[in-house]
Amino acid sequence: MKKIKSEELVLEYFKGVDEENIDAILNTLAKDCVFSIETHGVKLFGHEEITGMFKRLWKNHASVEHNHFHFVKDTAASQVAVRFQVKNILLSGETVLKSNCNFFSLKDGVFSEVKVYMAGQNTLNKENS
Repeated sequence: MKKIKSEELVLEYFKGVDEENIDAILNTLAKDCVFSIETHGVKLFGHEEITGMFKRLWKNHASVEHNHFHFVKDTAASQVAVRFQVKNILLSGETVLKSNCNFFSLKDGVFSEVKVYMAGQNTLNKENS
């Protein structure tokens, strides 16, 4: 099996987010992945909680799109940071643009931790928040 580059795995993750494909997203995440929205004090543990977060995101938006990726890798520490643009189309039709950064930690070829730094309103809400 070919070893996937961290940038390719990040792009697979965001493709899954943009296409509302939870299986594609989960294929990039360890089963016990820790997913945090650092700017909003949210921490999720494992596939079930992460799945719920993405389903809420998709339910509350007409579409989401991530692009203009800029990567910084730390190969020795198995980490990659990415700055990117987000285009959210709200259910009302309004467009919201953001500039965000995510930090990914890799273990055994998948992400064991994702830390999100999000401009503006939190669109990745935890249940009951």
